[in-house]
Amino acid sequence: MTCGGLCPGLNNVIRSLVLTLTYGYPAERIIGFRHGFAGLAAAPRAEPVLLTPEVVDTIHTQGGTLLGSSRGPQDVGGMADTLVRLGVDVLSAIGGDGTLRGASALSRELARRGLPIGVIGIPKTIDNDIEWTERSFGFSTAVEEARRVIAAAHNEARGAWNGIGLVKLMGRRSGFIAAHASLANHDVNYCLVPEVPFPLNGAHGLLRALERRLAARRHAVIVIAEGVGQDVSDDRTGVHEYDASGNLRLDDVGVFLRDRIARHFAARGRDVTIKYIDPSYTIRSLPANAFDAEFCLFLGQHAAHAGMAGKTDMVVGHWNQRFTHVPIGVAVAQRKQLDPDGPMWQGVLEVTGQPASPQPSPGGRGDETS
Repeated sequence: MTCGGLCPGLNNVIRSLVLTLTYGYPAERIIGFRHGFAGLAAAPRAEPVLLTPEVVDTIHTQGGTLLGSSRGPQDVGGMADTLVRLGVDVLSAIGGDGTLRGASALSRELARRGLPIGVIGIPKTIDNDIEWTERSFGFSTAVEEARRVIAAAHNEARGAWNGIGLVKLMGRRSGFIAAHASLANHDVNYCLVPEVPFPLNGAHGLLRALERRLAARRHAVIVIAEGVGQDVSDDRTGVHEYDASGNLRLDDVGVFLRDRIARHFAARGRDVTIKYIDPSYTIRSLPANAFDAEFCLFLGQHAAHAGMAGKTDMVVGHWNQRFTHVPIGVAVAQRKQLDPDGPMWQGVLEVTGQPASPQPSPGGRGDETS
């Protein structure tokens, strides 16, 4: 089953599981639960689908997921009953930290009943924020496409007097996509990530830095992760909303920054042209690129082998160039984030020219290059 938001490579993993289990063992029967945990409920939204090599033959060329997805938990006891009723021996749960927590809870319920049913997690999060795995599938595709988007934003910015290209990328609590895309495209002047707070106003804030940048070069490119700046947005109601998975609904920092930048320069009588691009849903629904396609193939194979070897309550990880078996509880104990003092963020600072923290001259390469 596949849970949570879409991600490049979902169909690749499904196909890898089916082919490995069919030709490598062979498995007696492979079924796909529809729409995540909702497909395991006592009254599912849709009945499971039989998965054969013929069914999955070409799905790796398509984005999205053959099985559909959903958010939100289901009754653990009811899901265990469904697995027993359908004679399932191993469940492969493809999803992020919420999915993995649900899979772990289901595994514990099965163990409490003394049922020999394995539950294997496969880490799917475009944000790359699962601990103890160097990368999750779909991330490479996201960075590759984000690089193209940044190039477009740069062209738009250069095509206008005082042009600003503002790109919002996915990354609720971790800025890996924004950071890696900025490293892959050297046109970025400011990269803002959740792990590194930034000042908006004041002498050393982003707005004044933009003033200096535009005065010197007449264009700028800003890349932000979606989780950035929640403390400076316009929402002052104090009311927090959550989605079905329990995730806090974030204020749209891209729209906020676009409007705030426009108001700032309008108040100073300076014309700016802001082109705001949010490619989030376009990126996450793409087919996997070559790098992710290969990675997804191996993830599916290792998940199939782990399940057939009798493992349970674990997620297939990747660490130090090797695939690993990580207890789900360890993988979801905390969220993986960028290290503001680490080499990756240092590389971002060097390529953009922005300061590591508020400094007297946060020019973002405003005075000399690009």
